[in-house]
Amino acid sequence: MAIRSDLRNIAVIAHVDHGKTTLVDALLRQSGAFRENEQVAERVMDSMDLEREKGITILAKNTAVRRGDVKINIVDTPGHADFGGEVERALNMVDGVLLLVDAAEGPRPQTRFVLRKALEAGLTIVVVVNKIDRPDVRLGEVVDEVYELFMDLDATDEQIEFPIVYADARSGIATHDPDVPGTNMDPFFDVVLEHVPPPSYDPDEPLRAHVTNLDASPYVGRIAICRVDSGTLRRGAAVAWCRTDGSIQPAKVGTISVTEALAQVDVEEAGPGEIVYVSGIEGVTIGETLADPEDPRPMHEITVDEPTLSMAIGANTSPVAGNDGTKLTARQVKARLDAELVGNVSIRVLPTERPDTWEVQGRGELQLAILVETMRREGFELTVGKPAVLLREVDGVLNEPTERLSVDVPEEHMGAVTQLLGERKARMEDMTNHGTGWVRLDYVVPARALIGFRTEFLTETRGTGLLHHVFEGWEPWKGELRTRQTGSIVADRVGATTAYAITSLQERTTLFVGPTEKVYGGMIVGENPRAEDMDVNICREKKLTNVRASASDDTIRLTPPRRLSLEQALEYVADDECVEVTPAVIRLRKVVLDAGERARSLKKLKNARA
Repeated sequence: MAIRSDLRNIAVIAHVDHGKTTLVDALLRQSGAFRENEQVAERVMDSMDLEREKGITILAKNTAVRRGDVKINIVDTPGHADFGGEVERALNMVDGVLLLVDAAEGPRPQTRFVLRKALEAGLTIVVVVNKIDRPDVRLGEVVDEVYELFMDLDATDEQIEFPIVYADARSGIATHDPDVPGTNMDPFFDVVLEHVPPPSYDPDEPLRAHVTNLDASPYVGRIAICRVDSGTLRRGAAVAWCRTDGSIQPAKVGTISVTEALAQVDVEEAGPGEIVYVSGIEGVTIGETLADPEDPRPMHEITVDEPTLSMAIGANTSPVAGNDGTKLTARQVKARLDAELVGNVSIRVLPTERPDTWEVQGRGELQLAILVETMRREGFELTVGKPAVLLREVDGVLNEPTERLSVDVPEEHMGAVTQLLGERKARMEDMTNHGTGWVRLDYVVPARALIGFRTEFLTETRGTGLLHHVFEGWEPWKGELRTRQTGSIVADRVGATTAYAITSLQERTTLFVGPTEKVYGGMIVGENPRAEDMDVNICREKKLTNVRASASDDTIRLTPPRRLSLEQALEYVADDECVEVTPAVIRLRKVVLDAGERARSLKKLKNARA
């Protein structure tokens, strides 16, 4: 086997907010990717508006830095468990990974998930302990926890002998010894060049390039992001296009480009181990192979973990549909969902009984909420149902997905949190008190119990608690859960809300709307502290007479309404409710708008139970 000593391919993997994108920033700055006077945004790899707003990475992205004669291709991956499909796909492109761990928090649920995938792929691992400038660092304990995690995941002896780099990515320094302050990122580069193996290939093998991701350009159309496994890919050359359905078709390569820092540079040819962007093959999808026409050898398909959550997404069917958006029809919604399937291998779209609604399956609430939010910004009006977990039968027993939940809370809130999770049939696995006033609780909990949990959790911990969860496995069905203890306040007619009506309601309910807002019958305007729903006339006006009373003209004091974000709205809705999403507003509504029909359905349900 020959090797490419002038090339390294690495992926940066970690739990959310442990500093992956900031580390890539530091590497780009110190490799000379930017001019000295160039103004560069913080977290330059976060390119989408949603990524910058939420401070998280959603899509895996490539960059490259040079260290002497060696080019280092770096793939920045998402840290949130819902976007695990991006991580699994990125690991097909690299020979080694940088596992980032926070110097104070240590390994978290997503750290376990991404490390398990890297170990299964047999990749070389370099551990980077980041944020060593934090005042609450615990370097020795964190390194011990990393070793324990490797052993828990049945790592081989070679994999456990990993090098460790201590870094402060925000300041752009790294060191081999935490007692010796670093001055730049040189120790980091040295470890990568020494320990991450260069790409190896058989010089006698024919051309094979594996499509691991997709991009698009308004000028050249769909772009396949490939890793060249063997042979040489040339611009304008004829190739055999090995498709996922088993067929092999002739195709012609348009342009070939490679990454240099943040730019893509056109090249005439690319050799083994290189990550390239190929245009000219319009229908190409992830997992396909570009091969030698004389000797086509397809590579393995890219597989990702199964979806665990589903959500109904369809055209907007409310009485006020069409006021805000530009894309309103079911045909446009279906076309957009089909387009999402092309580049997102971790979701599925299935038909439902209704011709204008589809079941979208994914990894978690956040992943599906990001899809809905993206469509909303593109001008779509949608009706989105309550998220529900997917069930499966194993040996004749109904199983449901479970999540590994990690919670950090101040000691005074520990009782309230354990009670909340006890009601949701969670099983405590571990409890750690670091002596800093904070407690870490590890649970295995049914995935459906976490739908709507975050809001209650933040309320109980006064906004101080932190929680993260990642898919754990499948366990037998735990029985019925009642996760929402409150009912809904439902408008009973079309009109504009009035301050007079709101005044009498706000004392006993929490409202989601303010005065003069348009509402319609069946729209949810607030939360009832009791378990049942309540239909109200929130458009009621004060009757005017020619008789004046001394107390009738007092100043009305209105409580500001509680505005729900898209994620909060999806968590809040009950089984008979849905979310109306438009570019301008997010509303909650009943699936059945007519109050009489809802009452008859409820009566039938009660009689059936009796």
